[in-house]
Amino acid sequence: MEDYADSDNEFYYNEEEEDDDDNSLNSIQDVNNHVFFSHPSGSSIKVITKESLRVAQKEDLHRIMDLLSLKEHHARTLLIHYRWDVEKILAVLVERGKDHLYVDAGVRVTDNANPCSSSSFLVCDICIEERPANKFTTMDCGHYFCNDCWTEHFIVRINEGQSRRVRCMAHKCNAICDDGKIRNLVSMRDSAAAEKFDRFLLESYIEDNKRVKWCPSVPHCGNAIRVEENDFFEVECTCGHQFCFSCSCEAHSPCSCLMWKLWAKKCQDESETVNWITSHTKPCPKCHKPVEKNGGCNLVVCVCSQAFCWLCGGATGREHTWSSIAGHSCGRFKEDDLNKTERAKKDWWRYIHYHNRYKAHTDSYKLEAKLKETIQQKITSLEDRETTSKDFSWVTNGLCRLFRSRRILSYSYPFAYYMFGVELFPDELTMEEREIKKNLFEDQQQQLEANVEKLSLCLEEPFHTFEDDKVMETRMRIITMTNIVDNLCRKMYECIENDLLESLQHTTHKIAPYRSKGVEKASQLSDGQIQNYTCDKYSGSNVILMKRMSR
Repeated sequence: MEDYADSDNEFYYNEEEEDDDDNSLNSIQDVNNHVFFSHPSGSSIKVITKESLRVAQKEDLHRIMDLLSLKEHHARTLLIHYRWDVEKILAVLVERGKDHLYVDAGVRVTDNANPCSSSSFLVCDICIEERPANKFTTMDCGHYFCNDCWTEHFIVRINEGQSRRVRCMAHKCNAICDDGKIRNLVSMRDSAAAEKFDRFLLESYIEDNKRVKWCPSVPHCGNAIRVEENDFFEVECTCGHQFCFSCSCEAHSPCSCLMWKLWAKKCQDESETVNWITSHTKPCPKCHKPVEKNGGCNLVVCVCSQAFCWLCGGATGREHTWSSIAGHSCGRFKEDDLNKTERAKKDWWRYIHYHNRYKAHTDSYKLEAKLKETIQQKITSLEDRETTSKDFSWVTNGLCRLFRSRRILSYSYPFAYYMFGVELFPDELTMEEREIKKNLFEDQQQQLEANVEKLSLCLEEPFHTFEDDKVMETRMRIITMTNIVDNLCRKMYECIENDLLESLQHTTHKIAPYRSKGVEKASQLSDGQIQNYTCDKYSGSNVILMKRMSR
């Protein structure tokens, strides 16, 4: 399947205003063959690198440690259990109390007497051996076992990939072990396992955090993306890879995540080709190869020389008349078989309709990507003329709009395929309602399609050879078309969100919101931004928490 997964031709819209005089084609940057339109550094979506990951994790840890007067390993246990959602921890603390908060997460903060300090020798309940007391380790829950048994338990859990929440070995004890003690014991026997343990704890900030996800680039760039609130975002990492934050697939709006996954699988598996073969051919009863009938006679002969009846598929001899085959009878006509065949043919042609248009806009997008170089040459030619204006933002804005709208058009066809079919929503709409909504959507889709083609033609014109008056005329035409296409894209999204998806009763499909300036590019997360982010996000939490606890 050909689609936008290859980011060699990715384009992102400049974050400046449409009429900003400072816009130029220089804002279209090439980084490792990835083409994108840069955004300002003030993005609410941040990139967490390997260097900033530890600092980002420490900020949340210290927040919980200061708020609840906990040790670091207790704070980490709480955060991992609640998926690094500080607001969720505060909400549970206020609504259900500290004891319930700790029990659910497996945190034990009681000051139990250490039995290892009162006896010189102890018996381990795991290996049933008596050892010196200094060879035992006691966890926060009060249970103690010999260091050898603890170490074996920890190494097994680490190798199983379950080291983020290692529970106590005691029967029915749900307490989470102190990661500092785990690290000390494991490092004395297996330094590699200790390093793996530290890496798992560090990466839990990403893998257990619903607001942070790894960039799914291949090969992996090592970055993670953090969003502030809504996870239905389309984001672009600093490595140049663009993806849907919700499902980690390529950016696919206005398709929902489920729609896009089904469409990608349908195209990849070529399941509709199999469907066509099923509806147009029948297997030979001898060699089982598919055979297509090319005449009116129902006696069909395979290339292996086996004759069989087209109606029932049964093997026969070669003798036949106009009305029957010698020694063979099919029985009665089966209405169900005919209905299945006709339905398969209809589904096949419906899929072909939407796939052809999806593919056409995908191909147009890739061909139009070459316009960047051509536009630059045209701008250079115009800059050499003394009489023309030096502001060419109307060209770059038009080019950005063309790329963005072409992508939207392409993905709108998979959306329509599932929205107005019966595969996903068999009981949501009546046939009459489905037809009305389909016509409404297709009207907007066709308007957008027609104006996108006009914009493409305008940008392909050799306006660098025009006289000044005609250049100004072309400028106004491109600006007008750019605004028209932007408005039509916005209206299509409004139609999808308000008139189509919102009307569904039995299921929920969400899409990434429309962004006039294109997919938002994540900005680098610095140490100062981490501290500001934490202070700004949770500055009001203490006040609210104290007020509620004082009641």
